[in-house]
Amino acid sequence: MNIARKFPIHYGWMIVLSGGLTLFACLGLARFAFGLLLPAMRQGLSLGYDQMGLISTGNFIGYLLAVTVSPWLIRRYRPRAVIFCGLLLVCLSMLFISRSGNLSMLVIFYGLAGVGSGFANIPTMVLVSHWFRRNKRGQAAGMIIAGNGLAIILAGQIVPILNSMYGWRSSWILLAIVSLLAAVVALLVVRNDPAELGLEPYGQVEAVTQKEMIGKAGTGILIQLGIIYLIFGLTYMVYGTFIVTTMVEDYGFTEVRAGQLWSWVGFFALFSGVVFGSISDRIGRRNGMLLVYTVFTVAYLLAGFGGSLGSWALWLSVIFYGSVLFAVPTIMAAAVAEYLGLERAASGFSTLTLFFAAGQIIGPGCAGLLAEFSHTFVPSYLVSAGLTAFAILLTFRLKVPRI
Repeated sequence: MNIARKFPIHYGWMIVLSGGLTLFACLGLARFAFGLLLPAMRQGLSLGYDQMGLISTGNFIGYLLAVTVSPWLIRRYRPRAVIFCGLLLVCLSMLFISRSGNLSMLVIFYGLAGVGSGFANIPTMVLVSHWFRRNKRGQAAGMIIAGNGLAIILAGQIVPILNSMYGWRSSWILLAIVSLLAAVVALLVVRNDPAELGLEPYGQVEAVTQKEMIGKAGTGILIQLGIIYLIFGLTYMVYGTFIVTTMVEDYGFTEVRAGQLWSWVGFFALFSGVVFGSISDRIGRRNGMLLVYTVFTVAYLLAGFGGSLGSWALWLSVIFYGSVLFAVPTIMAAAVAEYLGLERAASGFSTLTLFFAAGQIIGPGCAGLLAEFSHTFVPSYLVSAGLTAFAILLTFRLKVPRI
C-alpha cells in the first residue's frame, strides 16, 4: 500500500515535520541549550571563560568533520540512515557529557555531539531541495528550522529549573532522551525521495528545466556565499553561547530569569525561518539576506552598548536576534539548488556549511579568549556587529541566479 495515500496532505510536509524534530534535537538542544547550561557547569567544574569557549569550539570542530564526509555518506547510505545515526550519536554523547568530570572529557564528548549534529542536519536540509520545488523551498526550510526555536523556548523554561533542582547533569540526560525519540521518528517517517512514494516534489512547476539551472553558478559565487555564511556562523554563536552568561554576570540576572529571557529568543526564532524564507521566495534570496544581516547588526550593537543604555537595550537585542536567528540557514538551503541545481545541491550545501562550521569554530573560542582579558563579552558583540555589516556589503554584490 502506498504510504502517501494515508495522508490528506502532500507527504513532503511529513518530511518537514520530522525535519523540524530533528533540528529540535541536533541543533536546538545540542547547541543552543548549551548556553543555558554553561553558568552551572562553569560553577560546578570551575571553568574559565577561555575553557568555556574551548568546549564550544570542540563541538564545532566535530560539526566541521561531519560536514566534510556528509556528502559521501548521503550518496552511499541515503539521507534517512545518516539522519538516524547522527541523532543516535547526539544522544549517546549527551549521556557521556552528563557523566564527565573534567575539561578534556567535555571537549571530546561535546565534539562527538557536534559530529552527530552535522550528520543529522546536512541531509535534513538537503531533503528540502528534493521534496519541494523552488517556490516552496524557503517556506519548507523555514518550517524545519523552526524546530530550533521551539527547542530554545522549552529549554529556556526547563533547563534552569532542572539545574537548580537536580543539577546540570540531569539536564543533559533529559536532552539525550529527547534526541533518542527524534532518532526513532526520523527512522519511521523520513523517505529519501518523492519517487519512493510515487510522488512529485511539492510546488508550482516552472518553465525552467533542471538542466538549464545546472552550472550557472561558478566557484566565485559559491565562495562569496560561503564567506557570507561564515560570518553568520562566527557571529550568531558568539551571542548564542555567551549572552546568558552576560545576563547573569554583567546584568545580575538569576539563571531562571536569564533562561526566561532566552526563551523569548526561541519564541521569535520559531517564526524567523518561516517568515524570512517566505519573504525570500517573493523578493529573492539576496534581498532577503540583506534584510536579515541588517537586523543582526542592530542586535549585536544593542548587546554591545546595552550596559550603558539599560536593560531595555538587552530586551530589544534579544527580540531582534531571535527574529532573524534561523533566517540565514533557511535562505541558504533554498538558494543552493537555485545556484547549483539539484544534482549539486548536496555537495554545494556541504561546501557552504564548511564555511559556516569554520565560523562557529573561530567565533566562540576567540570570544572566550577576548573575554578572559577584558572580563566582559561586550567587545565580542561589537566585533560581531562589524562583521555582519561587512556581510551586508558582500550580499549586496551577490549576483541573482538566472532561473
